Amino acid sequence: MINTNITSFRKSIFTMLEQTIKHNEPININTKDGNAVIISEDDYNGLMETLHLSSIPKLKETIIKGLKTPVSECISEDEVNW
Repeated sequence: MINTNITSFRKSIFTMLEQTIKHNEPININTKDGNAVIISEDDYNGLMETLHLSSIPKLKETIIKGLKTPVSECISEDEVNW
């Protein structure tokens, strides 16, 4: 994470935002009134998707159960009727 103050951020906003977008490097901006964090749109969308999936009841348990299921017990593509 890039840590900076608001004055330094203003001076190099383009470079810092480019770093955030290209390398998913969050920016923590310190101000006298508090701090703010800037993240890339990709990271934001990932966080929102994670929050959404976390809100689905028993999804975690279903995924863990699926991970523990042997491949031999899984249904093949030939058995699925689309």
